[in-house]
Amino acid sequence: DSGTRAADRRGPLMIRTRDDLAAYQAADAYMNGVDRWRPRHALTRGVVHFLHVMRLSEFWENQRGPLARLVTPFYKVRMRRLAERLGFDIGRHCIGPGFSIAHSGLLVVHPDARIGARCRIHQGVTIGAGRGGAPVIGDDVFIGPNAIVLGGVSIGDKAFIYPSAVVTCDVPAGHAAAGVPATVRPGKHATWRPA
Repeated sequence: DSGTRAADRRGPLMIRTRDDLAAYQAADAYMNGVDRWRPRHALTRGVVHFLHVMRLSEFWENQRGPLARLVTPFYKVRMRRLAERLGFDIGRHCIGPGFSIAHSGLLVVHPDARIGARCRIHQGVTIGAGRGGAPVIGDDVFIGPNAIVLGGVSIGDKAFIYPSAVVTCDVPAGHAAAGVPATVRPGKHATWRPA
């Protein structure tokens, strides 16, 4: 049951080793249409560069020793500045590998939310806390522009949230949510992958 798997993800998503870091960065790069991060992306692909810095920040925050104490604040500040420039307010350690952001622009993800692997999120989306906590979002979920997901809801794997939907109820795996307030309906939706 995908709702149970989503609830199991309430713990922090940690990047503990260099192998974890490489896997997260490779998945993020693929889902954002590049083969790997390159230094030129700092100038040409703001979203890809932001995700690269976010993952480095998550990695260094979990390390110990004098180098980590020196490097961690640098990446936290760098991530915050990039986030401000791109219009993002995203908590660390809450997003699984293969995170895809369609465009720069307002995007809010509460630090207590949990987002699974290979999720695609568009601009104007808010994933916020409310009654019952913060949302838990499964794998391969698509969230359209200007959608709002609030409270301790569970969004199942391969769910599809339509643009401008206001989701305050659970969405089972493979279902779609649309409207204000959102209504849930079954349906087959293609899993988004880069072209």
